[in-house]
Amino acid sequence: MKILHTADWHVGQTFHGRSRAGEHRDVLRELVGLAREHDVDAVIVAGDLFDTSAPTPEAQSIVLPALMALREGGRDVVVLAGNHDSPQLLEVYRPVLGALGIHVVGAFRRAPLSFTARGGEPVRLAALPFLSHRYVVRAAEVLAGGAVEHNRDYAGRMTELITALTSGFTPDTVNLVTTHGTLPGGKMGGGERDAQTIFSYYFEASAFPVSTQYAALGHLHRRQSLPGPCPIWYSGSPVAVDFGEEGNTPGALLVTVEPGVPARVAEVTLGSARRLRTVTGSLERLEALAGDMGDAWLRVVVEERPRPGLKEAVTSILPGTVAFDIAEGFRPVRSARSAASGPPRGPRELFRDYLKGAGRADEQVATLFDRLYDEVTS
Repeated sequence: MKILHTADWHVGQTFHGRSRAGEHRDVLRELVGLAREHDVDAVIVAGDLFDTSAPTPEAQSIVLPALMALREGGRDVVVLAGNHDSPQLLEVYRPVLGALGIHVVGAFRRAPLSFTARGGEPVRLAALPFLSHRYVVRAAEVLAGGAVEHNRDYAGRMTELITALTSGFTPDTVNLVTTHGTLPGGKMGGGERDAQTIFSYYFEASAFPVSTQYAALGHLHRRQSLPGPCPIWYSGSPVAVDFGEEGNTPGALLVTVEPGVPARVAEVTLGSARRLRTVTGSLERLEALAGDMGDAWLRVVVEERPRPGLKEAVTSILPGTVAFDIAEGFRPVRSARSAASGPPRGPRELFRDYLKGAGRADEQVATLFDRLYDEVTS
């Protein structure tokens, strides 16, 4: 049985004010091409289909056709909610997509998924969507203990849930687990939401039973395997979501598995999304580098003293610039003002000092500030 494992699409993301809809269409089209090329029997999307719990119609119009294209040829497609997704929205999709043969797990379900793959293999799949700390640990218990106890409770409850869902695993079935969460030792990709990667959201690899042939994880954006009682993999994100991920290699995983044997895993690199790059230098150096940037989204750290029009000069040289900063050694040094050196200065004077110190003195901007200050304080 062949499986395509992917996760963390984050469709609908706005990147420094730029839409990434075109990139996401291309990446999902590439994933569909992988499923066709390798004739996979199943696809697992381990959470975070969307970048927000209230996806736009455009974002939904990208994801839903992709899921249906992955389903073509009778492939089993399994989708579960991540921490960015709305479980309620995925539950709304469930009966409709279920009628098309797509398994959607928005909220926790008491029973594992059971189906027969195209090649005839019986499959047991324990699918556990992202579960918040409040959901897993009762409020009364949270009030009673400290951080260590809370984490132990969360990890313990997650182990109980996985144990219950995998209790029907047998030697003659393909036994799979998929969930969206964080295991100790996993390396962050750089763009995960901190609130769901803090210590209180960790659970242990030992939660997966040895009878599992493969554990398909989502949430950490760097593709990686982790040690445990069975093969455990994060597929990583197919699109780098911020500059903390520019060193990642976007991709997916191709998994070959049969009853009673640990899965074999092959990594696949995806190239449809635009690269993220950080470049540093003077305007002269940036001009020299411009031909090597391609269509990458750029974070530019310019080694020039700040002055009016500098950002515009950079973006004219590097049109892909979405983030701009002045290198540390070129920022103006502001001297501390002694409290005894004169009377206190008001917001108007302080704002003019700021403009002057930043090399952006402009009386029109200062006048606009005065008007805004008057409106707010009157």
